[in-house]
Amino acid sequence: MSELPNAPSCERNRDPILAVLQRHFADRREVLEIGSGTGQHAVYFAGAMPWLRWQCSDRAEHLPGIAAWLEHASLPNTPQAVELDVASGPWPRSSASDGRFDAVFSANTLHIMGWPQVQAFFAGLDDVLASDATLVVYGPFNYGGAYTSDSNRDFDGWLKARDPQSAIRDFEAVDALAQRIGLQLEDDVAMPANNRCLVWRRGARSG
Repeated sequence: MSELPNAPSCERNRDPILAVLQRHFADRREVLEIGSGTGQHAVYFAGAMPWLRWQCSDRAEHLPGIAAWLEHASLPNTPQAVELDVASGPWPRSSASDGRFDAVFSANTLHIMGWPQVQAFFAGLDDVLASDATLVVYGPFNYGGAYTSDSNRDFDGWLKARDPQSAIRDFEAVDALAQRIGLQLEDDVAMPANNRCLVWRRGARSG
């Protein structure tokens, strides 16, 4: 167990996130997780939602840690993680006949990426999302160009000092990218530590 990478935040936020995923992924079959990080979320969520095939992905340097967690958990619904850099691809394909995923999950990624990478994130999703796919993104967001808390303001300053390309994203700008590829906001759930779970669905249910 000591050899497994550990992100304490994953232990803290996994249950609130799981509650959202269980509601919105209840009728989903195959999830692409973008930016699986340590792999802790993947094994926890895949274990709790055995009806899902949970496909991890991340940049090459994170794959060994993810593999260690997947091997440790030995779940039947977590295939080998695949390499994905959203800026350069190639994007993975699902096991479905059309190669598209009916669900995508990503946690704490959009504020780490530069804005061009956030744009690439959504552009890449356009090709791999099924016509009725659900996208869930967890992390901090600004609303109306304003921070939602002093702690988020401080966190944004820390992010930019570490990497000028990083920043807490404006919800409205991210939602515009989602709408461009046919995603409509379905839920915006307040989470602990001033984070949000944003849920989009492709294809309006009413039409």
